[in-house]
Amino acid sequence: MMPLSGLGKLLIGLGCLLVIIGVGLLWVGKIPWFGRLPGDIYVERPNFTFFFPVTTSILISALLSLMWYLRSRR
Repeated sequence: MMPLSGLGKLLIGLGCLLVIIGVGLLWVGKIPWFGRLPGDIYVERPNFTFFFPVTTSILISALLSLMWYLRSRR
């Protein structure tokens, strides 16, 4: 069983992570090209819209992989 101080640290860490994710989501709306890169699939028809951000997903994956690599080198 985890001691209460460890649980408190875990909850604080999760709260900080949620704040970082929330701020990131607010900033994403201010980047005009985010989600509209060449290679992103967008189909609009009457009563139907399909959007699949292929290029954006690859870009995010590459950035997260680079951050994880740099973090693990320490």
